[in-house]
Amino acid sequence: MKYLIVEDFSGQEVPFIFPRRVDHADMREQLPYGKIVAAGFLELRTEGFVCTPCPNELQVTARVEQDAAVIAEALRSRVGS
Repeated sequence: MKYLIVEDFSGQEVPFIFPRRVDHADMREQLPYGKIVAAGFLELRTEGFVCTPCPNELQVTARVEQDAAVIAEALRSRVGS
């Protein structure tokens, strides 16, 4: 998978995960947010989410550990909240 992390209008970082066949720039055009803060590849391994840098048209790189934490928090179960 690929991902983008964008800053929403309140300054919160929001991840978007999408298939590898979609270019980062094409996905960016679909998002209503202003600032892209990170982009890369995403894998789910036994140890958790792993983010890796990849070449992209946006000239934005992965923040490996920070991105994995943002994605994990966004996907965390909130059952009973």
